[in-house]
Amino acid sequence: MRVKSAVARHKRVKKIMHLAKGYDQGRHRLYRTAKETIIKARVDAYFGLKRKKRDYRRLWITRLTAALRAKGLTYSKFINGLKKANMDLNRKILSNMAVTDPTTFDKIVVMATAQN
Repeated sequence: MRVKSAVARHKRVKKIMHLAKGYDQGRHRLYRTAKETIIKARVDAYFGLKRKKRDYRRLWITRLTAALRAKGLTYSKFINGLKKANMDLNRKILSNMAVTDPTTFDKIVVMATAQN
């Protein structure tokens, strides 16, 4: 008896075609090109997520550097002072604090510089 894969194949094709919705020309109409496009798009999306993490970290460090330069301090000395003071604040929190809550950020800077 031969094996029929109509239902499974239909589900597989339907899933790919649904993901290819909105693509141009044959990329949303033809199964093979749609599948190739989806695979490529998912690879790009994966690397895009990795890239986004790097970009945000760079943004936070740039913001911190700008805020610290206004106070006459370098980024590396500030981070070193935080580590010596055993303050576990990440760069996201620190940069957000520098923008939205400068008074608290000033206190943290004073604590970090006291350690150097």
